[in-house]
Order: sequence, then structure tokens, then C-alpha cells
Amino acid sequence: MGRLFVVNLEGKIYSCKHCGTHLSLCEDIMSKSFHCRNGKAYLFNKVANVTVGATEERMMLTGLHTVADIFCVRCGSNVGWKYETAHEKSQKYKEGKSVLERFKILGPDGSKYWTSHEAYVGGSDADDV
Repeated sequence: MGRLFVVNLEGKIYSCKHCGTHLSLCEDIMSKSFHCRNGKAYLFNKVANVTVGATEERMMLTGLHTVADIFCVRCGSNVGWKYETAHEKSQKYKEGKSVLERFKILGPDGSKYWTSHEAYVGGSDADDV
């Protein structure tokens, strides 16, 4: 295995809750209206320090999408997913964008997000943007 290359971001940072690796900046959030099995999730225009897993078709609240899970490059934790292809015309804006699950990351102030008893229990996707 080669040398680990990690990008350090500057500004208000979202990071992996397990190892603290920088994942994205507040300014790269496109929407905070996404949901996953553990509660809230945010759509980001750009993420760093992740590896992309195998693509698969997933039926989500907004239709069929081709997605790939994304993992922290340092510790390997699953932190969300990346939209590869949106099959619905209205959802094309998601292509190439990534979703970080709030439960799996630390906020800019180092805060953790805890799931509530009312956490969404269904497919992962946005209700509205």
C-alpha cells in the first residue's frame, strides 16, 4: 500500500467522527434537507479525503439512482454516498455530488449529531431541496 495522502481543509470543516479527517467545508453544502436511515444528511458539492466504493442501483424517495458509498480515506468508515447517475430528469443536479450522513461526521464546531427516536427509517434521499 502506498503513502496515505490527506488534504487539510481551511475554514469551517465537517470531519469523520471516528478519526477527525477533514471531509468538506460548510460553504460546499448544497442542501441540508436530505435524510438517511440515521436521520439528517447533507448534500455537498465537493468532498475530500474519501474513497468511492462500487456503484449500485438504489431506489430512493426521489426515484432510482446509481450511487456509490463513500468511505473516509484514513479509517475506512462509511460516511455517506455519492450520486453517479440520477434516472429522473428533475434529479440530475445530484450527479457527481456527495451526501454525508450527519450521524457519521463531526460538525464544524466538533459537535456530534445524535439520532433521535424519530429518525427516518426508509430509503436514503432528499424530501426536497
